[in-house]
This record gives sequence, structure tokens and C-alpha cells, in this order.
Amino acid sequence: MGETEFGSQKWRLNHLYHIIDEQGQDVEFKMRPAQEAFFDSMWYYNIVLKARQLGFTTLIDLIGLDMVLFRQNFTAVIIAETREKAADIFGRKIAYPYEHLPSELKEWCPVVASSADGKMSFKNGSTIEVMVSARSGTCQFLHISEYGPVCARQPAKAREIKTGSLPAVHAGSMCFVESTAMGNSGYFYDMVMEANAKRLAGRTLGEQEFKLHFFPWWLNPEYKIDQTDIVIPGRLNKYFDDLYSRHGIELTDEQQAWYAVQERTQHEDMWAEYPSYVEEAFKVAQDGAYYGRCFNDIHRENRICRVPYEPDLPVFTAWDLGMSDETSIWFCQFLGKEVRVIDYYANNGEGLPHYARILREKGYRYGRHFAPHDIAVRELASGISRLESAKKLGINFERIRTNLDVMGGIENCREMLGYCWFDEVKTDEGRKCLEAYKKEWDEKHNCYKTQPLHDWASHGADAFRTMAQAWKQGLCGDATSPARLKVTGGLNRK
Repeated sequence: MGETEFGSQKWRLNHLYHIIDEQGQDVEFKMRPAQEAFFDSMWYYNIVLKARQLGFTTLIDLIGLDMVLFRQNFTAVIIAETREKAADIFGRKIAYPYEHLPSELKEWCPVVASSADGKMSFKNGSTIEVMVSARSGTCQFLHISEYGPVCARQPAKAREIKTGSLPAVHAGSMCFVESTAMGNSGYFYDMVMEANAKRLAGRTLGEQEFKLHFFPWWLNPEYKIDQTDIVIPGRLNKYFDDLYSRHGIELTDEQQAWYAVQERTQHEDMWAEYPSYVEEAFKVAQDGAYYGRCFNDIHRENRICRVPYEPDLPVFTAWDLGMSDETSIWFCQFLGKEVRVIDYYANNGEGLPHYARILREKGYRYGRHFAPHDIAVRELASGISRLESAKKLGINFERIRTNLDVMGGIENCREMLGYCWFDEVKTDEGRKCLEAYKKEWDEKHNCYKTQPLHDWASHGADAFRTMAQAWKQGLCGDATSPARLKVTGGLNRK
């Protein structure tokens, strides 16, 4: 081993460290193609959106261990999703590789202190620690593992990571945020979308701006099957055609066969576990999402598309009116079984005159306007209800009881979603509310509570529940009453 080779971190990673592989066997670590591509393109701040089983957690943690061993007074911090995962990372990806280093290396940089809770300190003054708590002191290396699930299940911890851990990494140091996707909301989603926009724009990044590393399944040479007897369903043939026509992704017959076999058991989970392009990774709903399965069907059936306004059909609106909170409005047209969701609007800190102006500016021909029953409550200061104030502005609300049976209303939403077509541009913000609307997470008992989480998604979801309640009662036109639905030829999506 030459001195030049030993001075190369890439060489050290490929020759010094042993790990436990997927089969539980001790093997010398060697970078896979995707890992090597990632290593060669690393930036100071890195965000990794990945397919499963590509080994990025292992590689990143070995990079941290290597930097601790070969630099003095260097601090590396790894934040795991749960205590169990923290213990696994520390045992399998830190302690095991160190213990199996050549003896002369361990003598050269010995451990001077090690704790059962996941911290190792070395003679050179460096430390590496795996923790669950989000806040940490100043460090030169930070790895946040599976930030997507943390954002979905533990919003308080996700916020602490953003406000407490990320600022602790100094400029010029290394930061890694890696995860599979979990829903199209939260800090991880926002970070990926921001980094992807910069990537597409060809932006030159500052040292503390995140570079996106996206590794779709089709870049893995192992993901292929050389079998000619595998039948590809028609819907997957259309999916593969769309990948080529819309994203320029051309798959071989062997790759298509592999995907078809995996999809038989994974179904829509393929989007998150084996994404083909960045946006697809976020199609799968979060755990605990009330409308997760509904939107899986909506995505799979391509019911998010161009949904034009039809002047011959009235537009029905459904509202959630906040006092100081956000006000949300859905705009729908109904024809037979089709619920055409053509528009969505939300704002906050505005009075009813603002929303009356928005209705006029949109230029739709309106049918009925639905609002929660408490719109008739009189305000203490004026003695006038918002129902009366709206009427003076030309908005005649019909009151819908939405607070007596919230779960029943959610079931009505699920039923109506089976008939919904969403305009892909005008309803984007509202769809995110529906897809993110979920049960509250009980961190103490590590499970979901029975009631909805009240957060940014609640207003759009509550307004949609108002529409679903009205739809269920047959108030959206005779033809749309669930008891009198008629079959139509389907929405023209061109």
C-alpha cells in the first residue's frame, strides 16, 4: 500500500473497511456504481433522493467514520429516525467497521471512550455520535438519515433538525440529508423540490446550498431480468411509453420485465421505493393519510390532468372560512359521475370582500356556495354573522353541517374522490392539502391517534369535506346525487 493510495479517501473506503452485507455476511466494502457516482459528484451540502437498497446510508456513514479517523478534532453527527435505527447504525455502520480495521490502524488512532448510547471518541480528539435528538453542537459532518419519514411522523423533530441541527454545520463542512420519499409535503419534500429546481436551472451553488443527488431504479444495472416470458400489462406499457415521451427515459426489455415483476407485489409503492423520476417519488401518500389510497388510484388512473371550465355547467364552491386562519375555496363542476375539480384558492388575513372579488375575477357561472354551519354565528363586535356579511357581497351561502360527524365526512370525501378529476395546475395547492391530511402522530406511544392533525393541510381538507357533504346530500345538481348518478363517456383529458 503506497502513501499516495493511503492518502486517498476513495481508496481507503474501498480497501480498509468491512461491513455486514444484506445476507448478514462480513464483506470488504466496495462502492457500487451508484455509490461511486455519488462519491465522485459530492458537494458540501448534499440531499439524496434514492431508490431502495443502493447503500447510501452505509457509504455516507463510512465517509463520516473515515473523516473522524483521519482528521484531528473533527466532530461527526448522525441523526437517525428512531432509537432502534440509531442503535443499528452505530453497531453495524460505525462500531463494526472500526473494530474490523487492520490492527495497526486501530493502534494509530485508538478509541479513548465509547458509550452504549452511540458515541465514540478517539485519541486524535475527534468524535462520532449517532443520536435521535435533533439538536447538536457544532460539527464538521452531519448526516440526517431518512428525513422524509421524520417529517411525516415527527414534525416537531423535523423542525428542530431544520432550525437546530443544520445551522450547526459550518460553511465548508459536509452535510448529507438522505431519504426515500414519504408524501408530497414537509421539509424534505420542500428541500428536494428547491434543489431540483436549481439543478434544472443549472444554478451555481453556494457552499451551504443543497445539491440534489437523485438515483432512480433504472440506473442500477442489477435491476433487470433476462426473461422473455414475462407478460407486461397494458397499463405498464403505457407507463413505459409515458416515461419515454414525457421524461426521455428509455428502458430495455430486461428493465421493463424487472419492473413488471416488482410491481406485482409493490403496486403504487414502486413510486416511492423505486422512482423513475423526481416528482414520481412523492406520489405515494404519507403513513396515516386519510386519502392515501384514493390518491394512489387517482395518480394511477391519470385523473390529474387538464380539466377545462365548461361554461354550460354551473360551478359549485365549498369553503372553510378562518377568522385569523387561512380561508380555502374549492371550485367544482358536476356531470354525471364526474366530479370536475377545476380550481382552488386559499389566502389568509383577508376579509370577505377580498374573496368576493376573487369569485368575480375568475368569471365562472356559479351554482351554489357551501360553507360550514357555524358561518351563521354572530360576531361579538358587530353583532353580524359572516353569513349576513357575505349575502351583502352577493354570496348566498348554504350551510352544511360538517362538525357533527367528522369521520363520516371523511368517508364521504373518500367516496367522492373516486369520481374526481383534478386540474393539474389550478388545484395543485389544494391537492397537496388533501394528500397531506392525516391522523395526528402520538410520539409517546409511537402510533397514530384517532383524530386529524390540525396543521397547514387542514383548511383545504375541511373545505373539501364541506363539498363532499353537500355532494352526498344531492345538493350539487340533480344529476350528481349519489342516488341518481349517470354514466358518462369520461372526461376529455386533451
